[in-house]
Amino acid sequence: MGFQHDYEHSDIVVIPVPYEGTVFYRKGTKNGPQALLDASAKLEHFDFEEKRNLLDGVKIHTADPLLLPEKPEEAFRKVEDYFSKIFNDKKFPVAIGGEHSISAGIVNAAKKFNDFSVLQLDAHSDLRDEFEGSRFSHACPMRRIREKVPAVQAGIRSMSEEEYDYIKKEKIEDFIHGVEFDADKIISQLSENVYITIDMDAFDPSEIPGVGSPEPGGLKWQQTIDLLKEVSKHKKIIGFDVVELAPIPDNVVSEFTAAKLVYKLAGFSFSGS
Repeated sequence: MGFQHDYEHSDIVVIPVPYEGTVFYRKGTKNGPQALLDASAKLEHFDFEEKRNLLDGVKIHTADPLLLPEKPEEAFRKVEDYFSKIFNDKKFPVAIGGEHSISAGIVNAAKKFNDFSVLQLDAHSDLRDEFEGSRFSHACPMRRIREKVPAVQAGIRSMSEEEYDYIKKEKIEDFIHGVEFDADKIISQLSENVYITIDMDAFDPSEIPGVGSPEPGGLKWQQTIDLLKEVSKHKKIIGFDVVELAPIPDNVVSEFTAAKLVYKLAGFSFSGS
């Protein structure tokens, strides 16, 4: 959005992570971070719905892109190390992907929070134990996350039989929500501290076509914003990521909407409404 404060005095640190090491369908998530940042420069600072600048007085630092090794496990470790410093420095991280595998490393880094859970908005459950030989694929982040902390998943409308069997075995069906959900129930399932991970394919592809693995019948914009606003009212958001944006040439709808999503969620996180 054109803001740039030095790291030391910043409240929010925006970290572009243009990693695309395990994507297997439509490529392009490595271009997502820069496209989102470019689009953010076109946003109005004044939010019409809230009748105010949501980030008034909030100092933002945009870091250089975090470049990762190609091997998924090595990328996971580098993400964990990098974000451990962000959390230890008491900064609020906003990660912009890149593929969804980065989220597991970020959650691993949030060790200073003794009590937190994860809210995932996504079309896919991402609960495979491994995919194409890797336990750190973008098909596996929520499996790795659930090994560490509780999680609530919403917008889910696609999974493998293996994932379905895992959900039944672990008896977590009640924490897996589809497109139609009760926001109050989701909020009640979350811890006091919440990390949010948003795969842009959670949205209906008619609203966000620029993703790697689009699934029909997804979340709508206002539905999503209303949920995030309610979460911010009742819980403390400790950081978030927006991932899997894969820009479409000559169609800026997806990256502009993603930029506005980042702006609103960052504003909600600091104002609590």
